Amino acid sequence: MARQVSTGVKLAIGGGAAAVALLLGLSMGRGGDLPPIQSKVVQAKVVHARPAERTRAQPVAVDPRALMVKRVLPIDGPFRHGDYVWDEGGAPATGPLIVTVDLKAQTLSVFRAGYEIGSAVILYGADDKPSPLGAFPIIQKDADHYSSTYNNAPMPYTLRLTSDGVAIHGSDVQWGNATHGCIGVPKPFAKKLFGAAKLGDLVVITDGKMLDTSHARPEA
Repeated sequence: MARQVSTGVKLAIGGGAAAVALLLGLSMGRGGDLPPIQSKVVQAKVVHARPAERTRAQPVAVDPRALMVKRVLPIDGPFRHGDYVWDEGGAPATGPLIVTVDLKAQTLSVFRAGYEIGSAVILYGADDKPSPLGAFPIIQKDADHYSSTYNNAPMPYTLRLTSDGVAIHGSDVQWGNATHGCIGVPKPFAKKLFGAAKLGDLVVITDGKMLDTSHARPEA
């Protein structure tokens, strides 16, 4: 949910991917193979366990060596509120998906197998309701979520990160707006991210730390 703030106004920012070189090895629960019944072969169903719920004060431990950026998306000119890019061309169709959020740069980036596939300007928490720092797995997805705390405000394409109300969701991303601690992204971008992300995917929120892009190649 976005709200207007009178202090700490956020400024338009330069383009480029920004976040920290972190990743966690989340263990995903899977269903076991079902035994064959007589002559029939029963296909096992893979079930992803829902990650344990955490508060904003309980980020997960991560391995700083685990993420190597292989490609960054080109962004021409300054990245302004409401702007985003999404381009999966040339990126692997599968692989670990990591979302990085840099509050200082006011950007969110999405990486699949080290390839940046999306980036957007964000809203984040104001001083009295700050967004937390740390790494949080996605614990719930809700495409049509409404806030139970803030006057039933729409929060489309919600990716919930904590049990105490922090999420990524579609917002009206305009200069001067802020959230109550969530990460707000443009609604069309939120829809794409919602489709690409799954439970357990990691979101890393930092305040100015940068990814190691020394091995990355810019997209032509």
